[in-house]
Amino acid sequence: MKHTMLATAAAALMALTPMAEAQDLKMSHVRPQGATIDVELKAFAESVGEATGGDVSVNIFAASALGDYTTVQERISVGAIDMATQPAATAADRRMQISSFPYLAGNWEQARAVYGPGGVVREVMAGLYAEQDITMLAAYPVYFGGISLNVDNPQAGSVEPNGIKVRVPGIKSFQLTGEALGYIPSPIPFSEAFTAVQTGVVDGVIGSGAEGYYASFRDVTKTYIPANTHFEVWYMIISNESLAGLSDEDQAALKDQAAAFEATRWEVAEADQARNEQRLVDDLGATVVALSDEQLAAMAAKARADVWPAVLEDVGADWGQAILDKVAASN
Repeated sequence: MKHTMLATAAAALMALTPMAEAQDLKMSHVRPQGATIDVELKAFAESVGEATGGDVSVNIFAASALGDYTTVQERISVGAIDMATQPAATAADRRMQISSFPYLAGNWEQARAVYGPGGVVREVMAGLYAEQDITMLAAYPVYFGGISLNVDNPQAGSVEPNGIKVRVPGIKSFQLTGEALGYIPSPIPFSEAFTAVQTGVVDGVIGSGAEGYYASFRDVTKTYIPANTHFEVWYMIISNESLAGLSDEDQAALKDQAAAFEATRWEVAEADQARNEQRLVDDLGATVVALSDEQLAAMAAKARADVWPAVLEDVGADWGQAILDKVAASN
């Protein structure tokens, strides 16, 4: 009888003790399944599962399956989606345009100083995300951007007007950069961009890089101009609500794995860019135009002179200039 009572008491106690449930986090990204980011995020998810002893599972949703990246950021802000690794959505806060300022970094070393751990822009972006109830876990360097054309451009290294119409994202800095480099920019949503090039509404695209053009515009890329238009960096973000739902130990493990994920990416990103440029040549027969340092410097100077003042007005001149001054000092 005594043993039965003890067993009953133990069972009742166990029923009152909440069991730790595995946390299932949904992670969105913008590329197709099998793309580099998809493969790398799946490896990240596996490492998080191992580091948390199975407490946290990260499920990857490719190709914007959970919505356009702007919508996803809004939903992360309110806790409706857990995580994403994607571009910053400037619709939520125009100051986030600081991340994609044209010609902010001239090479990979400068990019790491600006966007890597402790970098000026990285710290600013973390603060802007925090204002939206979002925690930035990592920066993900993608590539230096370029220009994809479905036509030839005999004056690819020039900034003189060339009459070529290109799709740009609906972001002021990209529109003005297109103009500064001699193109006729046409803001078109990403979902409609391929068809616009295919049907001749525009002759090409500005706003991505070799990896993005290979993934999404491979059938309409005849010419690729590695003009270093901007440094493409995405951010791994998590809803503060989702993060708070994890134990302290699991939060620490998630952050550690995110830091390791970023560190690995900085080691391979430059070679990844070169490999994707070569894929355009080998797989598509595209022409990759070789630009001289002088041509790149002229493009950078023109964009900084024409684009920076206008975008600074958009983000707040004093606020933005203070950041640009810090970037100049770090370079």
